[in-house]
Amino acid sequence: MSDNTGNTLIALLTGAVVGAGLGILYAPQSGDKTRKQIKKEAKNAKKSLEKKYDEASDKLSEFAEEAKSKFEEKLDSTIHQAQGKSNNLLASMEEELAALKKKNDELMKDLKAAKK
Repeated sequence: MSDNTGNTLIALLTGAVVGAGLGILYAPQSGDKTRKQIKKEAKNAKKSLEKKYDEASDKLSEFAEEAKSKFEEKLDSTIHQAQGKSNNLLASMEEELAALKKKNDELMKDLKAAKK
């Protein structure tokens, strides 16, 4: 859920509460009826707010689950690539080591031949 959606939701609820309050205060009714109407409007606002909260919570949960899934996929891909590169590096180092051992053996033979 974006920050803009949260601001819109707050503005909408604030407007609804202020509008309902002004409408009730200027209504030509007795105090008892006005209090009952305020209580009814407060319950309606509470239900509406709970519904919007549940919707926002569900969307946030979905977003978090998608982000987690994408992160895990990217992490797996990165680990797989790193393993491939490390295997290539090890193979290359082993080839170099074998070539150095061969060269060392040749040098040792030449040294022994030169001593004779």
